[in-house]
Amino acid sequence: MRLILLVVVLISTALLLSGCGVQRGPIDPNEPPKGLWQTLIVFPLTNALIFLNGIISDLGLPYSYGFAIILFTLIIKIVTLPLTLMQLRSMKATQELQPKLQELQKKYGKDRERLARAQMELYKEAGVNPLGGCLPILIQMPILFGLYAALYRLAGLGLLTHQRFFIIPDLSFPTPDQGISWIMRFISEGRYGDVLGFMVLPALFLISQLVMQKMTQTTPSSSNDPQQAFTNQLMLLMPIMFTYFTLTLPSGLSLYWVTSNILQIIQQALVTGWGGLKPATATSGSSAASPASASTGATPQQATDPPSQPSPAKSKRSRRSRRRRK
Repeated sequence: MRLILLVVVLISTALLLSGCGVQRGPIDPNEPPKGLWQTLIVFPLTNALIFLNGIISDLGLPYSYGFAIILFTLIIKIVTLPLTLMQLRSMKATQELQPKLQELQKKYGKDRERLARAQMELYKEAGVNPLGGCLPILIQMPILFGLYAALYRLAGLGLLTHQRFFIIPDLSFPTPDQGISWIMRFISEGRYGDVLGFMVLPALFLISQLVMQKMTQTTPSSSNDPQQAFTNQLMLLMPIMFTYFTLTLPSGLSLYWVTSNILQIIQQALVTGWGGLKPATATSGSSAASPASASTGATPQQATDPPSQPSPAKSKRSRRSRRRRK
């Protein structure tokens, strides 16, 4: 299932970075939407961000567009909460099946066909859908695409350009057409504060992605299963790859990603626990000493050793001393 999710995310990211359906440059605010994509997704999301920004601005809060994106993310999380709970419960059920799945892998070895049938039977008996976690991701992908296009539309309308969010200088910057070349350009111009400001969200994104990945880890990284080891390696590369993407996309989109990740971590901790982040506890057999050893202060090895027998010479001297006393 994780491989399927990986493929879905990679394909979606490739489409995102290709600029699918994105209007760039100056935009006429009176221009009507073109096609179903702009009519159903891009324009409604743009209007939603403008509406939320108006509410926050009326309250007198600074950084209104940044907080509008955060509020928008929170609303999306609330709307998709039932799907997210479905995903997390499916993930938790899959984690509980891991010992049985590992037994099947040992039993069938390299017979992939029989292993796949046995795994599907196990999922069916347990009432677990191995693809249950894909639906929320597929549902949120159009939102991610639409927000990406909406941010560019806001920039084209002149509403998002130079909109700060704390130390982030501009929520409409950077752009994919210049890649990460802006970093060296800013450094050469002495704009170290701007470089630091634009690096904050990518750093938070990387940390949050690593935390989420560790929480969803169901198999130890030292697993002997080659397929699982390959999957773990790919899942480890994903946060690094997406962190690079955040350096080439508008900071407003990175803000959405980071906020979504933080909310996802909270939801996952409440539903399935901390997963791989929880420290392993020692087993009772290896950590607990016997009552005898606890009372005498002896080590477990000393407590289990048989009592020592007196030597023959000591036994003879003891018998002689008893005869003299008699």
